Amino acid sequence: MTAPLLEVQDLRVSYPARDGGRIEAVRGVSFQLGRERLGIVGESGSGKSQTGRAILGLSAPGAQVEAQALRFDGIDLQACSGAERRALRGSRMALVMQDPKYSLNPVMKIGAQIIEALQAHRKIGRSEARARMLAALAEVGIGEAERVAGLYPHEVSGGMGQRVMIAMMTVAEPELLIADEPTSALDVSVQLQVLAVLDRLVRERNMGLVFISHDLRLVASFCDRVLVMYAGRVVEEIAASRLHEAQHPYTRGLLDCLPRLDAPRHPLPALQREEAWKA
Repeated sequence: MTAPLLEVQDLRVSYPARDGGRIEAVRGVSFQLGRERLGIVGESGSGKSQTGRAILGLSAPGAQVEAQALRFDGIDLQACSGAERRALRGSRMALVMQDPKYSLNPVMKIGAQIIEALQAHRKIGRSEARARMLAALAEVGIGEAERVAGLYPHEVSGGMGQRVMIAMMTVAEPELLIADEPTSALDVSVQLQVLAVLDRLVRERNMGLVFISHDLRLVASFCDRVLVMYAGRVVEEIAASRLHEAQHPYTRGLLDCLPRLDAPRHPLPALQREEAWKA
């Protein structure tokens, strides 16, 4: 049996509270990831992004991250030094954030930023780096790569900015990509373009993808498997194609809150929560 690309077992992330105690943002999350597309869904505050950041070693200051196992391609991430984690990030593991406005440097041209990201992880010359930068822009569906490389981030649309971010994060050809709400600020047609780019990269490069989203319909159509998180825990894991058959009351509640064109409901159902789901 092929070993998983990523193994997470009993991951816990907590932050200091004002009363001297600690607040648990992630409570005992466990999953494995192969060369596939894994969706993580749940409400804001359910621990989705905290899980992704903990895997990459990007938790905020004050965070306490613990796990029985946290391994990437056989590497014990908990035993890695800070320098070793930084060497992995960008080269073998990468993160695409939600809004490119807050991720791209506003005073650097797009091409220069991608070249900088590549040369931080690969020892290559300037001319080769530029060629790979242009190829990366073309690979994410950006025409006139030469022209776009010379633009500043504010000169491109939101959809193009997101594709630039994907190009920057994948130019070094990582094996694991964590995409945190990469399409939430985009209109539907641009969402489909970004998803097509991610889908092609996973298939052609044989990558593993963790796709974090609020959009259950999007995840059901795009991912292979889905983890549903509530209050820092995974309450259900199911094949994406069978998400409509989910059994947990929380997942059913999320699905019931989705608007439907064939059966309008006014008002929409309210999501009910139970303390037992946190246990």
